[in-house]
Amino acid sequence: MNRRNALKLGASALAGLYVSPIWGQYKICNAAIRANGPFEPSWDSLEKYIVPDWFRDAKFGMWAHWGPQCEPEAGDWYGRGMYEEGSWQYKYHVEKYGHPSKFGFKDIIKVWKADNWNPEALVNLYKDAGAKYFMAMANHHDNLDLYDSKYQPNWNSTKLGPEKDIIAGWEKAARKAGLPFAVSVHAAHAWNWFDTSQGADKNGALAGVPYDGKLTKADGKGTWWEGLAPQELYAQNHPLSENPSGNSSVHSQWNWGDGASLPSQEYIEKFYNRTVDLIDKYNPDMVYFDDTALPFWPISDAGLRIAAYLYNKSLQKHKTVQTVVTGKILDEQQRKAMVWDVERGQSNSIEPLPWQTDTCIGNWHYDRGVYNRKHYKSAKTVIHTLIDVVSKNGNLMLNIPVRGDGTIDELEREIVTEIGVWMTLNGKSIYGTRPWKIFGEGPQQESAGALTAQGFNEGKGKPYTAADIRFAQKDKILYATVMDWPENGRAVIKSLGKSSPYYTKKIRQISLVSTGEKLKFKQHADALEVYFPAAKPKASYASALEIIS
Repeated sequence: MNRRNALKLGASALAGLYVSPIWGQYKICNAAIRANGPFEPSWDSLEKYIVPDWFRDAKFGMWAHWGPQCEPEAGDWYGRGMYEEGSWQYKYHVEKYGHPSKFGFKDIIKVWKADNWNPEALVNLYKDAGAKYFMAMANHHDNLDLYDSKYQPNWNSTKLGPEKDIIAGWEKAARKAGLPFAVSVHAAHAWNWFDTSQGADKNGALAGVPYDGKLTKADGKGTWWEGLAPQELYAQNHPLSENPSGNSSVHSQWNWGDGASLPSQEYIEKFYNRTVDLIDKYNPDMVYFDDTALPFWPISDAGLRIAAYLYNKSLQKHKTVQTVVTGKILDEQQRKAMVWDVERGQSNSIEPLPWQTDTCIGNWHYDRGVYNRKHYKSAKTVIHTLIDVVSKNGNLMLNIPVRGDGTIDELEREIVTEIGVWMTLNGKSIYGTRPWKIFGEGPQQESAGALTAQGFNEGKGKPYTAADIRFAQKDKILYATVMDWPENGRAVIKSLGKSSPYYTKKIRQISLVSTGEKLKFKQHADALEVYFPAAKPKASYASALEIIS
């Protein structure tokens, strides 16, 4: 029995049994009741999904990938790395907080206060920068729900740390700003991601002393967390995965293969209930899953059930599905059922269906070292990524790392503001566009790296030059963006010559989008020459041209 056929067994509206092959074994799961509607928890049913126009038109979103792991200001996956003996995060943790047998991740949550967080101010800043939708992290692999969570009642941000409903604050700000509201959900992987917390030092004075990952409610007597059950957070009451590679086995096991320790049905159903609770309370317009396809695929249909629930719920409210679900590493059928998300990477061709890339100007969680070294992506790099992605039928979701206290630093603010300058001047060449016959021309694409795993090919190509052009179209207008200012005063676009098979109409007018200035041009047989003004406009590292026939 193959995996897809196994899932079909659970797609019945009668919610019978779901049978999944797990490397020679079979597992029986109860299928939860789904929202009434035509979508069933199977790929064959979900592939009828059509991406809503609001998402296709928006093109540019911004993300607050923010939670307790931002409090130490030591980068991404801190809650895992702090338990990896010898790693820089482990050393940092021991020096700043103490040994992880005494001060674990649960204690990081306690000291995270978010005391300077102003969601309305940040969302308005992002809107001013050109963002057309906003996403907030609802939970990370650290398993803390950042909302008033019915099914994670003790380990959520309303009870610990900030004692605030983070998602409610972000949602209110986004709705007030008139932006579609998205949430990102990562917690399916806590089962294996936190396995380092089961360890102990192999060297030093505390060798052999267990970290806090196996603590239970009974161990809390006399502590600040008395009455709480750490296993509701760490979920480590199970054997470690097989085939570990050094301190980490989680990467190769992201799809629950390669000897991964498989989560219990109780764990899976709790995740399902937490996510449906999130959907019902905050009505997100988009749910981003940091998973291969959907959560727990292919060992469970829980992710399929969530997607079907969300689509049916939206259909009941809007008459058409207006919600978006994203997932990673999708096959051809799965890309019809949801939006393909590429992490830190770009497709190398026009995709037949809308997709999204997600990236960050620094590390996903705030990293003071990136700030100190001034290693953030520039506004120029962000804009070049956006233009390239849009030319290939994609959207860009950009994370601006937030400090533990809820603020962004002045370097980040400068970058966001500069992005806004370009978007204000050139946004009409981005928003609401669709791909042209080809995405572009020029030498940069020849050097672009291939996608690997979730994506991870950004920055592998040569820098863009004035010889690199990216196209998009809207309302019978062709936009050609010259990816750097031509210092010789003219841009040459080979794809728009008179003999080009792509553009056969006579060009009547070309304008610089940022200023509206009409430009002189000559259309030769082999290329179009466009003559640029002597004075550069603001943010001239990418110049959109409006071409009218």
